[in-house]
Amino acid sequence: MKKITLLVVLVATLIIPSHAQQAQNPSFEEIISLRSVSDAAISPDGNHIVFEQQTVDWEENKYVTELWISKNGGEPFQLTNNPENGSSNPKWSPDGKWISFLSKRGEKSQIHVIRVDGGEAVQVTHTEKDISQYEWAPIGKKIAFLQSEDRSKEEEKRKDIYGGFAVEDAEYSMNQLYLANFKPDSLRYNPLPSESKDTVRTKNLEAKPMIDSVSFSINTFKWSPDGQKIALEHQPDPLRNTFFKADISIYDIRTKKLTTLVANLSYDGLVTWSPDGASILYGSSLNDSISNYYKNGKIFRINVDGTENQQLAEDFDEDLFAIQWNPNGIFALSWQKTKRPLIHIDPKNGKTKMLEKGPERIYGYSFSKDGKKMAFTGVNDSDLTEIYQTTYPIKEIDKLTASTNQIQNWAVAQSEVISWKSKDGTTIEGVLHKPQDYDPSRKYPLLVVIHGGPTGVSVPNAVPSYVYPMVQWLNKGALVLRPNYRGSAGYGEEFRSLNVKNLGVGDAWDVLSGVQHLEDQGLIDGNKVGSMGWSQGGYISAFLTTNSDTFKAISVGAGISNWMTYYVNTDIHPFTRQYLQATPWSDKEVYEKTSPMTNINNAVTPTLIQHGEFDRRVPPANAYELFQGLQDIGVETKLIIYKGFGHGINKPKERLAATWHNWQWFGKYIWDEEIEVPME
Repeated sequence: MKKITLLVVLVATLIIPSHAQQAQNPSFEEIISLRSVSDAAISPDGNHIVFEQQTVDWEENKYVTELWISKNGGEPFQLTNNPENGSSNPKWSPDGKWISFLSKRGEKSQIHVIRVDGGEAVQVTHTEKDISQYEWAPIGKKIAFLQSEDRSKEEEKRKDIYGGFAVEDAEYSMNQLYLANFKPDSLRYNPLPSESKDTVRTKNLEAKPMIDSVSFSINTFKWSPDGQKIALEHQPDPLRNTFFKADISIYDIRTKKLTTLVANLSYDGLVTWSPDGASILYGSSLNDSISNYYKNGKIFRINVDGTENQQLAEDFDEDLFAIQWNPNGIFALSWQKTKRPLIHIDPKNGKTKMLEKGPERIYGYSFSKDGKKMAFTGVNDSDLTEIYQTTYPIKEIDKLTASTNQIQNWAVAQSEVISWKSKDGTTIEGVLHKPQDYDPSRKYPLLVVIHGGPTGVSVPNAVPSYVYPMVQWLNKGALVLRPNYRGSAGYGEEFRSLNVKNLGVGDAWDVLSGVQHLEDQGLIDGNKVGSMGWSQGGYISAFLTTNSDTFKAISVGAGISNWMTYYVNTDIHPFTRQYLQATPWSDKEVYEKTSPMTNINNAVTPTLIQHGEFDRRVPPANAYELFQGLQDIGVETKLIIYKGFGHGINKPKERLAATWHNWQWFGKYIWDEEIEVPME
């Protein structure tokens, strides 16, 4: 076995013969450090665009988000600067003179504002708890926000008497609606501590929420266009699984009357108001609480008096999200295979139309008040995500940012969408990444990277990563396949339902048939194939570990190994009941059929297991169970627990560590290399 102590491949320069040009193979750190942009918000008059930009702070081991702005289509510049905690969630005041945002510049995350014309940011709210969601009133003199009730004194008293304990599904604080007055004339730049609470009337907020005597927790809210009403989405308590009982009510600010508007037996979710304030849009599962995890959500329009309840977009076979309504109609985003276009919905007849212009995938968008100008975040297959601006109807599109310049000298992935037939005849698509110097006469090692969800989507992109060094594997001389197995979004409700009562089994068919397809085409070396994935992708990888001998190495990231273990420990019990259509006590056989541990004695593949220490979504018991089972039967395995993390690895240093661990594992079993993780 070859021993490698210094991986010069990570910093080497590659020569691409077909273009006679040099292209750099980026390091793991360089890919993790890529700046990214998101959350573009256009001003009410359509002249300016504010957005978020995320960077990496290696010294503090964190990602930092700050606001940037483009004025009148000009080059963007940084607007906020809070290196300690960053700034996020920008919103324009109705008159367009202020930009509000959330930032933690003291002990709690609070609402701040900054003038568009310049100046220092000023804190608007001074509450005892973090603020996570807020909205300007249409007249601009008030800001409503959500905050959980403060039970700290009650909890401290109990702890003093009885010590620390928690009752499952009974320890929570209701999310309540509060109102802050916004008085620009009283704002002072750099207020002194003794003066800071005078910027707005917040002293009463600690004692009284905006709506009195309610026994529910508010998920989200929207002001009516005239500012006289607030639509609320609420549920009996803030527990994750109570979302099935979410309803919608209208609160009249003048009369202080709360009226229930939508109350189906399952989930009802607030979307937005109509521009005239006469109706609202909402999403609903109606009475379905047994299949709404994988079936299409339904969109309705209803008048605020409860009349004319009409379903929209019945002609559209996919989930719609990020829905907005302006004078030009209703807009939404949706996955369409590996594309993500903007969708237009006619408010009168509910018919949908895909808007073809724009990049391959739009991730967020914002309209001016009159609906004539638009900003959006989008990406093309060979680029990084950028901020764009245009007019509506869309004709010419201008790119405001230059994020892609970061990779202009890199050797990045060359991507194409391929398809094949699975074991049961189902057509499966996937993204095949090739190196820039791809040689069709060669047979390449293959790394299969499986997305999570299961309703995730793998798409063509230049720098696929997370904790898998895909670009470096390509530049080392491999192919990467990322299958959109049954259950993936973008292919319609029927396709998303194909792994119900068949999880793992059908998914494995799709992955294995994709590998066989590439081998039949002569593209890969079938003796050098590895598989990996995180979350649902980790579960499928675990299933492949115990049900296939196709792979030379596998990496299981936050994966399920035993559905019964998972069901009783996860924070989303309904997910399992819906996909397996049973509890462990009502149908033990389906839990056994779909659990990797059932066939642990058949496992032969060396398996790396990666998991977050405090993962509630897929509890670490799943990792320990698979690890012990593989040890007991003599299969080489390694378990790595990432300290302090939940379901994802969201800090740069640990992401770097996890990347090295995968590079090391597959280097050993695919390339026969003994790789040492560098300590400097």
